[in-house]
Amino acid sequence: MIAPPSLFRATRGYHPIVLSCRKEFSVMKNLFVLLLTCSLGAQAQVRDSLDIKIGQMILIGFPKAEVDSVVLREVRAGKAGTLILFEKNVPKSATAFNALKKIIWTYQKAAPIPLLISIDQEGGNVNRLKEKYGFPRSITASAMGKAKTLDSVRFYAESIASNLAGLGINVNFAPVVDVAVNPNNPVIAKSGRSFSANPDSVTLLAREYIRPHRKFGVLTVLKHFPGHGSSQEDTHYGVADVTRFWRAYELNPYRSLIQSGDVDAVMSAHIVNRNLDKNGYPGTLSSFVIDSLLRKTLGYQGVVFSDDMDMQAISKQYGLEQAIKMAISAGIDILCFAHNLPASEGRAVDRVHAVIRKAVDTGEIPVTRIDQSYRRVMALKARLREDEVSRYRQQAERAMKEAQQLQQQAAANERHAWEAAHAGQQQAEAPTPAEKREKKKKKRKGNDKP
Repeated sequence: MIAPPSLFRATRGYHPIVLSCRKEFSVMKNLFVLLLTCSLGAQAQVRDSLDIKIGQMILIGFPKAEVDSVVLREVRAGKAGTLILFEKNVPKSATAFNALKKIIWTYQKAAPIPLLISIDQEGGNVNRLKEKYGFPRSITASAMGKAKTLDSVRFYAESIASNLAGLGINVNFAPVVDVAVNPNNPVIAKSGRSFSANPDSVTLLAREYIRPHRKFGVLTVLKHFPGHGSSQEDTHYGVADVTRFWRAYELNPYRSLIQSGDVDAVMSAHIVNRNLDKNGYPGTLSSFVIDSLLRKTLGYQGVVFSDDMDMQAISKQYGLEQAIKMAISAGIDILCFAHNLPASEGRAVDRVHAVIRKAVDTGEIPVTRIDQSYRRVMALKARLREDEVSRYRQQAERAMKEAQQLQQQAAANERHAWEAAHAGQQQAEAPTPAEKREKKKKKRKGNDKP
């Protein structure tokens, strides 16, 4: 139930404490509108500006282990709907957990719509929250896959998920469901990021990895669609063409997990695969890969994140504007500009936002395409942890009660002031004892007259 507008308006013009509650009201109102939007179905939309809708399609990073004033301003303005954390954002201190949590919630509380706070916390080599900062030990997906039982993946996934939930991180860019087709793959197999060379094992282990995350209310993102396990190059540094090496069974984990309802979101790969796109466009920029294969053939209708658009497989081959327009047209819902690679400084959120806005204004990207991604993102955000929803509700209810109490107190104070003033006036008008005696004398004299 959304609080009536009159209640929000009623807080205006009162005591400063009431005004301080308005942010609590705003957070609650936005979250309830978000939840109501999704519950009404695909046709319901929050009446938001186009700028806010575009902002929900942008993921950004921030530079240091502290709140960045520029990023905070962009978040507050609704220019970005998702943040990503790297090791550089983890405070190097004995109190890293609490310090990082404070940073995260500073951003979260500033957002007009609750943020997705994301991280690549696969375990092992791709591990931002390291032991040296006081976080629990983790192991690679490969090590989990080699264990004799599923207890290993369950234990480490639960350890990761519980820590992320405690910090306020609600999206983990994991598990990797790339099949280790090429054992010499420099970015997947050699880094221990694949569970197995067997697609069925990948599916089984990925499902066990996802379940503890759902238990703790952390969304997971399968990567890297349509399969990076057969590549011989690293897309961080250039084009990776898997046309000759890719195997159709690399799609099996996606197909199985989509069918079983275990997919929260998917991340695209920048790999070139002419088996799937005869034009040779990277998966992230290919409508054949994202719209036709993932959505229409495999039946996935949720959010698709791009891999980092700053990676050289994209940034060296395509201009910023072209890459953004191609990715959105292909079906990408959230564009990742993590600002964690060299030469990414010029890709600030204002510029990315402006490129998308211009493309919509000129008709290159239909506004219906933006609405489509907006609905998907809102639906995903509506699945945030129930205790977060409960916390927002409690905050809003507390703020409402405080506002009502302050209004009642103000009315009571006004009444008491009137009563005091009226009593003072009555007291001022009351005769003094001498006047009373004089009045009595006059009365007696009048009675003595014949």
